[in-house]
Amino acid sequence: MLTLVVRDRIILGGWIYDEQAEGEPSGVVRAYDPLTGKPAWAWDMGKPDPTAPLRPGEIYTRDTPNGWGTYTADAELGLVYVPLGNATPDYYGANRRPFDDKYSSAVVALDIETGNERWHFQTVHHDLWDFDLPIGPTLVDLPGPNGSTVPALVQTTKMGEFFLLDRRTGKPLANVVEKPVPTSPALPGERPSPTQPYSVGMPTLAPRKLTEKDTWGATPIGQLWCRIQFRRAHYAGLYTPPSLGTTIAYPAFDGVVDWYGATLDPVNHLLIANASYIPFTMESMPTAEAMRRGLIKPWAGWNSNAPYPKPKEFAVAPQYGTPYAAVVKPWLTPLDVPCSAPPWGKLVAIDLKSRRIAWEEPVGTTRDSNLFNTHANVALATGIFMIGGNIVTGSGLIFMAATADTYLRAFDERTGTELWRARLPAGGQATPMTYMGADGRQYIVIAAGGHGGLRTAPGDSIVAYALPGGP
Repeated sequence: MLTLVVRDRIILGGWIYDEQAEGEPSGVVRAYDPLTGKPAWAWDMGKPDPTAPLRPGEIYTRDTPNGWGTYTADAELGLVYVPLGNATPDYYGANRRPFDDKYSSAVVALDIETGNERWHFQTVHHDLWDFDLPIGPTLVDLPGPNGSTVPALVQTTKMGEFFLLDRRTGKPLANVVEKPVPTSPALPGERPSPTQPYSVGMPTLAPRKLTEKDTWGATPIGQLWCRIQFRRAHYAGLYTPPSLGTTIAYPAFDGVVDWYGATLDPVNHLLIANASYIPFTMESMPTAEAMRRGLIKPWAGWNSNAPYPKPKEFAVAPQYGTPYAAVVKPWLTPLDVPCSAPPWGKLVAIDLKSRRIAWEEPVGTTRDSNLFNTHANVALATGIFMIGGNIVTGSGLIFMAATADTYLRAFDERTGTELWRARLPAGGQATPMTYMGADGRQYIVIAAGGHGGLRTAPGDSIVAYALPGGP
């Protein structure tokens, strides 16, 4: 859970344990007065008056979409921008309420002083894929007509779509259209949305639809195994709804662009994003079958001190309170090789003035890639899966350490060319920072802690690099 301090308000949301059960704690967004410590307001989307104070004995609406990621704010406009997730669980939405469907996977602009909603914009309708917004939008001032300036924002998404909005009103500055998407087969009782919003006025980093010819697996036998799995699964492209049996999710819950968002160069109006590409499989089954297979245990309910037991595997989503459980994991061969062809990771620059991709380059190698569950250190230049952000400096350098091959790298902002790299003692799945030291030198710092999902080496190092020379 992260906290934003702006205009004499401490604003925070909350984190919940995804995929476990219906009836999770409320996704209410709260603000406090930093001088008195008293609550200033609370925004609870489930109430008729979302900012009305609680009456005696009343609680905030349970299980509402929550803003668990980083918030952004425009102090001059007096607005805080909250990225929202879903009402849990993510992969079954038949029991969601009207306000859940209204706000899930939406960015909402709240008045900093009062908490009243000014506008909201939804990026996914009836989200069944965990495509929640894990980070607030990037704020940017763009050139307008006759020398004017347009206050804008760019909302990154897990689907690889970029929504360019007027941050005063939430209205699209780049064209957004509703397109038909697959709705069947779906889980019994579900109601998938027949359309989804696409930001056609901006470049997309969404992967193209997979075909059987796209299967990889590194070897002929691996490719054959992947093709068999492809034929056994259901897949109709992006927004394929979960159904009984196995579906392919591409992108999946970790997305093309996840919690790290994108970096802005406000002078050159370039947006720099890390993009990752690994399909997942989702196997949905009745709860009774999941228990019979030993994947989950009976739910103790909310009256228990331990309301839900740990599932057998991290990939298991018990979804207690619904009729179905799910197993969601990367689409890999038995040797842990991706079934999709590389590149699996790339760095991309988007020109916000022309609304075109300025350049894109694969980044990272298979060295130290525990994604393959090996330690062969064969550094194939495939581009590799990433978790973590990047920064850009005023001199035109991009620094990033998110790749699975445990390097901190510097790139030329004009071309995407790699200029420098250094080995880290553990995975750099964080966003670097830069500062000017007391010695007059500029430093780049990264928290190298590793990441379990990416299987990079764990650690607890804070590593700093500096430019040579003195004041």
